[in-house]
Amino acid sequence: MTSVRLHVNVDHVATLRQARGTTYPDPVDAAALCETAGAAGITVHLREDRRHIQDRDVEVLRRTVKTFLNLEMATTDAMVAFALRIRPDLVTLVPEKREERTTEGGLDVVGQREAVARAVQSLASAGIPTSLFIDPEPAQIDASMSVGAKAIELHTGDYANAADPMEELERLRAAAAYSVRVAPEMRVAAGHGLHAQNVVALLAHAPEIEELNVGHAIVADAVLIGMEAAVKRFLAAMAEGERLRDGALSR
Repeated sequence: MTSVRLHVNVDHVATLRQARGTTYPDPVDAAALCETAGAAGITVHLREDRRHIQDRDVEVLRRTVKTFLNLEMATTDAMVAFALRIRPDLVTLVPEKREERTTEGGLDVVGQREAVARAVQSLASAGIPTSLFIDPEPAQIDASMSVGAKAIELHTGDYANAADPMEELERLRAAAAYSVRVAPEMRVAAGHGLHAQNVVALLAHAPEIEELNVGHAIVADAVLIGMEAAVKRFLAAMAEGERLRDGALSR
């Protein structure tokens, strides 16, 4: 059993559905299978262009998810209003561009401090905690703390895409350690581009990471081996990373 929480992002189940405009496969059904397999939560990104997850999906998930529902969204008044109506367990504010295939980097909290603070405060007034999806940089961590975020999610895309990942791995390790040092009340999560191979080194090197948000790799595995088996495979990889971490810490 892994102590780091796995939240499974079911966006790409909806991507497959939207490719043909059918009613299947249903990300709601996928979420239930993920929970059965041991996921600690479900994540969905409701994009402004509604390219995969739809409003209905989030509404039904809010009623059916038994663990934890994390809603990723852009920092806009319309999306804040939607979150205030749905009331997920957590909102993660992410950058969003219509032309991107997937999220390309972290939210620039330093450059958009006023808008981010306004969204965080609006959500907090309704009792909804906020996480900020940021690049692993001290300045972004400091800004996240200053606007009142309850958590940060470190963008792991550069690590996942690096030809030599050790430099990016060290950057993530340093950022996670810095966050715990300057803002111990903020939870530290990580996500983007993680799969069953590269997650082992990440967890082995960054003991401060408490939670992962993983979607594409698990859904891709699920196409071949089924959703429950894909989640369990990822949890096993996480457990291996934690085993290596604990062994290193005990030496």
